Amino acid sequence: MRIGDKGKALLNSPFFNKGTAFSHDERRIFKLEGLLPAGVSTLDTQSKRAYEQFQSIPTPLLKNSFLLSMHDQNEVLFYRLLYDHLKEMMPIIYTPTEGEAIQHYSRQFRRPEGCFLNIDEPEKVEDELRAWGDRDDIDYIIVTDSEEGVGGIGISIAKLVLMTLCAGLHPNRTIPVVLDVGTNNEDLLKDDLYLGLRRTRVEGERYDLFIDTFVNAVKKLFPRAVLHFEDFGLNNGRRLLANYRTKLPCFNDDLQGTGAVTQAAITAAVWVTKSKLTDQRIVIFGAGTAGTGIADHLHYSMTEDGKSEEDARSLFWLIDKPGLLLKSRRDKLTEGQKPYARPDEEWKEMKGEISLLDVVKKVKPTILIGCSTKPGAFTKEIVEEMARNVERPIIFPLSNPTSLHEAQPQDLKTWSKGKALIAAGSPFPPAEYNGKTYDISQANNALGIGLGAVLSRTSRLPQSLIDAAAKALAQLSPALNDPDQALLPDIKDIRHVSTYIAVAVISKAVEEGCATAKVPNENKLLEWVHAQQFKPEYRELKKINPEIAGKAEKGELGMKASH
Repeated sequence: MRIGDKGKALLNSPFFNKGTAFSHDERRIFKLEGLLPAGVSTLDTQSKRAYEQFQSIPTPLLKNSFLLSMHDQNEVLFYRLLYDHLKEMMPIIYTPTEGEAIQHYSRQFRRPEGCFLNIDEPEKVEDELRAWGDRDDIDYIIVTDSEEGVGGIGISIAKLVLMTLCAGLHPNRTIPVVLDVGTNNEDLLKDDLYLGLRRTRVEGERYDLFIDTFVNAVKKLFPRAVLHFEDFGLNNGRRLLANYRTKLPCFNDDLQGTGAVTQAAITAAVWVTKSKLTDQRIVIFGAGTAGTGIADHLHYSMTEDGKSEEDARSLFWLIDKPGLLLKSRRDKLTEGQKPYARPDEEWKEMKGEISLLDVVKKVKPTILIGCSTKPGAFTKEIVEEMARNVERPIIFPLSNPTSLHEAQPQDLKTWSKGKALIAAGSPFPPAEYNGKTYDISQANNALGIGLGAVLSRTSRLPQSLIDAAAKALAQLSPALNDPDQALLPDIKDIRHVSTYIAVAVISKAVEEGCATAKVPNENKLLEWVHAQQFKPEYRELKKINPEIAGKAEKGELGMKASH
């Protein structure tokens, strides 16, 4: 690996820095003598030392801060430590702890990381993005317009960490972006330490023009990159995906990623019940971005299996803040909700708001999915009612973080007398019933989709590629071999799982004619994908003249670069 840095500049470059693992020869060549202790460590030893430090830290938020500090210092060691302790550290670097860190972003700010674009300066968007690399330097961009304002950059960074750790995207070929359009969070606006725009969120035409400026700049500057929308609200997320999905390869994780992994878990659960997806009655509590995205994904799969669009939609009941979605309220529903509104005559005996319990009693659902962020919404009465009418109720409380879950998996097992098939949106310990232990799957991320899109250089990301990812994930379910096992693979196997999903996405992209990269035949594809993935290993460094060094040799690419 060619580099143009030396001395303290090299130690301050997270992508190139090896810390105490620099060999004696490297210390001499790169002018590091006197800047490091005499002992030379291996990466294994460094990871062991860092883990001991991690274990000594008392709270999840402080552990998160420790890991982010390591991320700022030594990227390879950061990913190696996470890789060695993936299951333990995933809740620290992502949900639920990362959500708390994002809320405190401005107060805990240490150094800038990521790309900050604000709606008051749209004329600067292209130049500010150009600083991140040339047209072939960037593979993947995650962008958010989070309600948390400028702190939303933490969402983009955390998801890119997962994309590198679990799927193998190269971290120096990615950009985390926050679009600061203001915030409606009064606590942030009143906080004298808040670092974002001090104004309420901009909406309407000005917002749309800003988004269009950003997307057009991405398409112009990085034409091979995949654009990943993260944490956009329901109205904007769905609308923007529809606007841009035919213009460049883009993906909305809340609409499509959550839908794909939920479909995979449901496919496995349906197999356990020895039924079909088209036999289900599906109630979704929380009809926002994730809830309607899941409905869309399952609906698409049903139509692919031969159901008409109308017949497939008749199997869904969506509930939001005003209660069950009804056709008489269409003027108050979002575009994503309208297709799932039920005929009023079905509920003419009901007066006022139709609650979740009302729906469960009448519909007798086989599947209950929670995306409401309403903690405790799946009550004992609701679960017992469902279990009375269904032999193996499928119940997925998917809201995250854990404090917002609709129910605790342990309670679901107890209330259903061990019958419920469960997946959750955050990590939970195993549940127990009658002396038996049941692992709880986390239905949150299908990270191989992005890797497959990048390696195939797909020109677009149609729903068929997302569906292929969901089917590939379902095929890896432990429940297919033992119905008492988890519905989704264990998090410790996520690198293998992501690779398998990427292969499915690439194969589908080739089949549909949207892959522009030259990829090997099916029998060599898995090995090829594995070879392309980033691995947390130190590489040999070769010194070059700083005057001829490009951005890559100076460590100026990717989200750990200094701009």
